[in-house]
Amino acid sequence: MPALSRRHLLATTLLLAAAPARAADATLEVWKNRGCGCCSAWADHVRAAGLTVVVHEVDDLAGIRAAAGVPPDLGACHTAEIAGYVVEGHVPAAQILRLLEERPAIRGIAVPGMPVGSPGMEIAGTAPEPFAVIAFRADGSRYVFG
Repeated sequence: MPALSRRHLLATTLLLAAAPARAADATLEVWKNRGCGCCSAWADHVRAAGLTVVVHEVDDLAGIRAAAGVPPDLGACHTAEIAGYVVEGHVPAAQILRLLEERPAIRGIAVPGMPVGSPGMEIAGTAPEPFAVIAFRADGSRYVFG
């Protein structure tokens, strides 16, 4: 019995130690309009944070965004999915990693529109606009995530 307990303890320790790595290893699938440079810059920003990114270039995002359950007023220029969550727009990578770590009971997070200064929307010589990351649920409720 003591050997079984040590194995159980070792297995539990390894499982807990690997949990953050599994979150960071999740693949972010991005749907963006063909040739959109700001979306590509955002994907590079997310890659630099250690996430694997797969980009799908499409001609129209409206159907993808609707199927993902993104409220129309939270729409942006690209839609992504990771670990069962929707990520809409220029969400900073730190907030995506937080989402994966905390695993809140929400549908997704969004940065509506294309605020200057958000990841991928940096413009040299232009002051960044304030923006918030909004968490949204399937029931339509929402709150500021970060």
